[in-house]
Amino acid sequence: MAKPIDAIDRKILKALLSDGRLTNQQLSEAVNLSPAPCWQRVKRLERDGYIQGYMALLDQELLGASEIVLLEVTLDRHDDDAVENFGRAMAAMPEVLEVYLTTGEYDYFLKVAVNGTAGYEEFLRKRLFKVRGIRHSRTSFTLRCLKKAYSVPPDAERSGG
Repeated sequence: MAKPIDAIDRKILKALLSDGRLTNQQLSEAVNLSPAPCWQRVKRLERDGYIQGYMALLDQELLGASEIVLLEVTLDRHDDDAVENFGRAMAAMPEVLEVYLTTGEYDYFLKVAVNGTAGYEEFLRKRLFKVRGIRHSRTSFTLRCLKKAYSVPPDAERSGG
């Protein structure tokens, strides 16, 4: 079980959320802690699952996938095989950035990066429509991203301690 975190742990998480490339020295200075205890805390936060990994954020437009499309998908069946098949198919598609199993009118919510309407048509014809078991889908193109976050910042009310 993960150990509850304290105010220093929250400062570490907040600093790493802002810049995951901070050296241990820079991080320890940012949170007013000497380097050795700072490093030990980071390792504990990783081990306990508070820090799940580190990644580079890439510019989708420069990579030729500047449009974000949001899709709602309904399957024609909901047994274990259908759900597993759909999940495997979505995981294999590089342009599918996120997939959520949802409640409500649709079964899944997908976030897909494409190169304009032509790229979306290609995604539909060559990828999505080849997945067996899709009954219905609904699409929305995003116009502009107003906020993008990859995690909720650590907060005393939500952090388990």
